[in-house]
Amino acid sequence: MKSERHVLSITVENYSGTLSKVAGLFSRRGYNIDTLTVAETMDPNISRITVTVTGDEEILEQITKQLNKLIHVIKITDLTLKKSILRELMFLKISCTKDTRSEIIQMSDVFKGKTVNISSKSITIEMTGDEDKNNAFIELIRPYGIVEIVRTGLTAIERG
Repeated sequence: MKSERHVLSITVENYSGTLSKVAGLFSRRGYNIDTLTVAETMDPNISRITVTVTGDEEILEQITKQLNKLIHVIKITDLTLKKSILRELMFLKISCTKDTRSEIIQMSDVFKGKTVNISSKSITIEMTGDEDKNNAFIELIRPYGIVEIVRTGLTAIERG
């Protein structure tokens, strides 16, 4: 079977320890979590966990079955199979000089990035987009010297 990246949206009751139980399920079964985001929904008693995991259909089925056994799990949706909007937030701190600062800002503007901090030796860019866009920006900016990257991981929602 072909191993693919899956994006799972897991709606859970918002209790202390729920995230730990969900993450623990993955580690106990030897499945790696590629990215993980979690936040409350409009209902403060409900949270939404977005997990990306790489595996074949058999692994995905096992994960889904095990998650459904957890008492606080309400719903699991494989957003990979649906038309979905996938985004991640990324901050990049990039080395710069007075001479390179404007070039970096121009490249950031092309990618719809936002300059959030400037110092004498670096510039920090905020970028939101799909992984391909963010990865393309990283490769473009790499020659300037990336000091630090922080990425949120994917968050996703079904279209329509």
